[in-house]
Amino acid sequence: MSSPPHEPAFLHGARRVRYLKLIALFKIGKGALLLLLGVSLVFLNARTRWMDALSNWTADEILLEHSRAVDYLLHKLQVVLAGGTLRATGLLALFYAAVLFTEGIGVYMQQRWAELLMIFATAALIPIEVRHLWHEPGLVGALILLANCFIVWFLYLVLKRDKTKPCVAQPRELAETR
Repeated sequence: MSSPPHEPAFLHGARRVRYLKLIALFKIGKGALLLLLGVSLVFLNARTRWMDALSNWTADEILLEHSRAVDYLLHKLQVVLAGGTLRATGLLALFYAAVLFTEGIGVYMQQRWAELLMIFATAALIPIEVRHLWHEPGLVGALILLANCFIVWFLYLVLKRDKTKPCVAQPRELAETR
């Protein structure tokens, strides 16, 4: 059975599977980075002695104890650490890392539910990425936005192409038993 002429070549057989596995590895890599970030933020939040030591080192070694700017910045950092903002950010990063691992492993195993999850989760973040790129233009942000748009488009084409065929009841065959 040949495919329609308007269908892109990368949707055929082994190429499609190769692209799906590359996308899955990309998502697993992003999940690993977020896991590291989340763990570091959660553990950094629990280290108030670390902030006290940093303040003392700054005052003693750098001799900036009379600098209002350094004092202000260190105070703000202590407020953020004590207020739980970093802990909440760390927990959110851990949650999203779990979502990315679920998407990546499911797509790597070519599960349809994981492809749907990846489409919705990735498409939901595109407006945030566009807003970020609008306020802080940069090459990395543009590349991430393009990669995520490609992932949504590609998975949409894969899901559209691989629609499950309607279940047709097979005619029963009579078998002789003894």
